[in-house]
Amino acid sequence: MGRIVAPFGVKGWVKIDPYTAAAKNLLAYPKWLIGDGADWQERKVGEARTQGRMVVARFDGCDDRDAADRFRGKQIAVPREQLPKARPNEYYWADLIGLRVVNEAGRDFGQVVRILETGANDVLVVQGERERLIPFIADAIAAVDLQDGLMRVNWDADF
Repeated sequence: MGRIVAPFGVKGWVKIDPYTAAAKNLLAYPKWLIGDGADWQERKVGEARTQGRMVVARFDGCDDRDAADRFRGKQIAVPREQLPKARPNEYYWADLIGLRVVNEAGRDFGQVVRILETGANDVLVVQGERERLIPFIADAIAAVDLQDGLMRVNWDADF
């Protein structure tokens, strides 16, 4: 959902670069997960507001610049139960990462390792015997089966 860039002021606030489409979207969530790697902690947001394309926030119990500085560089996520349920044929990126990708001819391309936002459409980065970039558009994606961990694509093995 975002990354904490630096402390903001002297009263425990942090400056956040949001990954959301609009900075204000991050403000809709009262609890955030803060961390990186395997170390994540849930924090209640005491106050938050947008400031240009950035967000500034203060967590409960974080009352000075030194405390805020400990969050520098940490990632922000939200507990899954706070997210709205995805509509049909809509997916959270986190659900797509790790899916096995197979084309209509049965060729296994590997797994989705990350997703790029290009502006026009999202692009799946699929790593197997080589890296493939597959646009996440209706013409290229035949089916997504989250339960079986599989994505079928209309994509030639030579692309």
